[in-house]
Amino acid sequence: MQLERREFLSSLALAGAATLFSGNPLLASTAAAKDKLGIALVGLGYYSTDLLAPALQQTEKCYLAGIVTGTPAKAEAWKAKYQIPDKNIYNYQNFDQIANNPDIDVVYVVLPPSMHREFVVRAAKAGKHVFCEKPMAPSVADCQAMIDACKKNKVKLAIGYRCQHDPNIQAVMKVAKAQKFGKVKMINSAAGYFDARTNHWKQNKALGGGVMGDMGVYALQGARLATGEEPVRVMAQASTTRPDIYKEVEETMMFMLEFPSGARAACQTSFGINMNYLQVNYEKGWLKLEPQSAYNGNKGSMSDGTVINFPIKSQQAKQMDEDCAALMNNTELIAPGEEGLRDIRVVEAIYKSVASGKTVTI
Repeated sequence: MQLERREFLSSLALAGAATLFSGNPLLASTAAAKDKLGIALVGLGYYSTDLLAPALQQTEKCYLAGIVTGTPAKAEAWKAKYQIPDKNIYNYQNFDQIANNPDIDVVYVVLPPSMHREFVVRAAKAGKHVFCEKPMAPSVADCQAMIDACKKNKVKLAIGYRCQHDPNIQAVMKVAKAQKFGKVKMINSAAGYFDARTNHWKQNKALGGGVMGDMGVYALQGARLATGEEPVRVMAQASTTRPDIYKEVEETMMFMLEFPSGARAACQTSFGINMNYLQVNYEKGWLKLEPQSAYNGNKGSMSDGTVINFPIKSQQAKQMDEDCAALMNNTELIAPGEEGLRDIRVVEAIYKSVASGKTVTI
C-alpha cells in the first residue's frame, strides 16, 4: 500500500509539472534545468558581429545557439566561425520554424527599430523568450503590442539596456534612492558621436532612424535613472547641420525635462557632436559621470570624494548573463518591456514638442 501511495503521489507531481509547463513551449523545453540557455541572434549587423557574438563567448548562463539573417554569405561565415549547425540557421522567411527547435531558448532581436515589433511578436508566438535591442520600438503602440504578445504567450521580454547592468550606472541610481546628497535639483545629460555614414538606417525615418532612435535614449535614461522618477513635461528642439544627409530625421535633439519632485534636466543628443557625460546636482552635493554610456564601462566621482569606477569586462556579457539567470530562476528582469515603453512614451512627447514648438505634458 505504501508503494502504491508513493507511486500515486509521484504521478500527481508529474501531472502537475506537465500542466505547469504545457502552456509554455520554452518552459517545457527547458524543464530539464539547462545550465546554459541557447540564444539566437536576429540580424547580423555591427552590434551582433562586433559586440554580442564576442560577448557570448564570455557568458556563463547562455551561449550562441543560432542565427537569423537574410544574407546567405553571412550565414556561411558565422556557421564556420562559431560552429553553428545548419538546423539552427534561419532566414526571415522561415524564422517561425524556430518554434520547433529546443536548442534555442531566447531570441535576441538586433534589427532596425521599425522591425522590432514584428520579430518580437513572432518570437513570442514561437514560444521563445525575447531580448530586444534598444530603443524598444518607434511608438508606444508598438511597445504595448510587444509586451502584450509576450504576456499572451507566457514568455519574458527584456530590453537591451546594457548600461542598467553596469555597476557604475547602478551606483548613480543608488545615490538617488538613498538621497545621499538630498534631492536632485538639476541634471545635464548628453550622449552623442559624429557619424560619418550617409546611407544608414539611422538616417531613414521608415526604419526608425533619427538620433532619438539611438543615442537619444542614453541621454534620456541618464536623467530618468539619476532621479528615479518619470518626467512629466518636456520641451524639445531638433536641428541638423547636415541637411543633405539628415533629410528625413533629426541629427541633433535638445530637450528639457521636468520631474514630479521639481528636478529639471537639460539633455542633448547628436549624430554630429562627440559628447558623453552626466552631471547631477543635488541639494548638498554633486555627481559626475564621464562617459555615461561607453561600451567598456563608465566612471566618475562625487562631491564627497567617492570614486565611481567599478571594473566590468563586458556590459553585453553581464547583461545577457543576468537576464538569462532571471529567466532560469523566474526572477524579475532588470529592464523588462515596460522599461522600454517608459522611454518611448517620453520620446513620443519629445517629437510632439518639436512639432508644436510647445511644452508637452507626458
